[in-house]
Amino acid sequence: MNKNDFNELKNISKIHMIGIGGISMSGIAVMLKKSGFIVTGSDSMGSAMVEMLESEGIPVHIGSNPDLIKDADMVVYTAAINLETDKEYLEAVKLNKPVFERAPFLGKLLKQYDKPICIAGMHGKTTTTSMIASALQTAGVEPTVLVGSKLKELNNFNYSIGKNEYFVLESCEYVDSFLNFPGDTAIILNIEEEHLDYFKNLDNIKESFAKFIGIMHENGKLIVNKDDENIQDVLTLATSSITSKSIGVYTYSTKTTDADMYAENIKIADNKCYEFDAYYKGTLLTHIKLNAPGVHNVSNALATLLSCVVNDIPVELAKAGLEEFTGASRRFEYRKTIGENVNVYDDYAHHPTEIMTTLNTAREKTDGRVIAVFEPHTYTRTYTLFDKFVNVLKTADIILLADIYAAREKDEGIVSSTMLADAITKAGTDAKNLHTLENIAKHIHKIIEPNDIVLTIGAGTITKLADML
Repeated sequence: MNKNDFNELKNISKIHMIGIGGISMSGIAVMLKKSGFIVTGSDSMGSAMVEMLESEGIPVHIGSNPDLIKDADMVVYTAAINLETDKEYLEAVKLNKPVFERAPFLGKLLKQYDKPICIAGMHGKTTTTSMIASALQTAGVEPTVLVGSKLKELNNFNYSIGKNEYFVLESCEYVDSFLNFPGDTAIILNIEEEHLDYFKNLDNIKESFAKFIGIMHENGKLIVNKDDENIQDVLTLATSSITSKSIGVYTYSTKTTDADMYAENIKIADNKCYEFDAYYKGTLLTHIKLNAPGVHNVSNALATLLSCVVNDIPVELAKAGLEEFTGASRRFEYRKTIGENVNVYDDYAHHPTEIMTTLNTAREKTDGRVIAVFEPHTYTRTYTLFDKFVNVLKTADIILLADIYAAREKDEGIVSSTMLADAITKAGTDAKNLHTLENIAKHIHKIIEPNDIVLTIGAGTITKLADML
């Protein structure tokens, strides 16, 4: 798209982005740059994303420099900054510049597209968004895409600039960001307790998802996982919105044939990924052989196929992209082989449900031991879901922990990785908190045996461990 196509950005030429190095912010920055806007940015530290931005001709200042605000027509900032102390943000307010947090600004961009496809849910958003992007590309649709991970299908970027019809967008529920993203097609994958540093409880989460449905386009298409009981509660809460907006509700399932789209004859193929028959309205639609591991991807693939069906995109054209998709970055991503056939995989999982899925996938990949290396993400999540973490992690053969990755939080002394390790050990599986990645790397080389899998798990710095092995 050209900058003149963005009705919400009339008279805007130069945009400055605070925290430009984030996965979503960087993708937005390049999209704006390639659409003809002048884009500058700042970030607290250098990174691979910062290097990518600079290679695209976007200057990035490391640190905070209020002078960068003076000639900007608009300022966009990441929610991660401190609004009370960030010098650039305060300068923008002082100069009365138009200022937007990332999610509302992205919502402005979304309005320029006729058919936004917004993917929501606690788990699987990145993978399903990536699957849909890959499927639509092979079908010749040329969607614009913004996803929370790099994809080889997007030339190892997390974005793609397409035509102004379809925008495929990963829509995160944290701090209600997804309430800025009205979809023509909205997909809800699953709902459970998560982000309890923001949401009060599960009922509060359900209310937010009902609001997400409520902002959909008139005559929109709502795709939901029929296997998730919490989603059924949300549909009840959103009944008035669904009725008043004439929203069509479409279901998919891996467990029942009482859904619009369902899978039968699910089995592990010779590539150790899953294949299945996909049915729509009781009729065989196609056979799918996935190249992304894990049975959970059968469900994600059904959501992808259903999004094609309800948008009249030929499934046989989209099928190639779905079958060629091998997984998003940091989603059970193979990193290297060490020792005697010891494969190292890396996964972004940071919630007990995600971790169980990742561990189950690892079991399908090896007859050896599964060595789980986990870096808990935030004190709040570790504390509120403590028992669930214990029950999931104890299913690994060996558990090694790093200290909790604090992210935006402060250590109040209520929980620690040592406490988690002690509880797992008490539950019957030996676990150790080795504190640092350096200590963990040394220990792994001492304990690995042929055909083990080493699985690094977490949303923080744990991804760096593979390079240290």
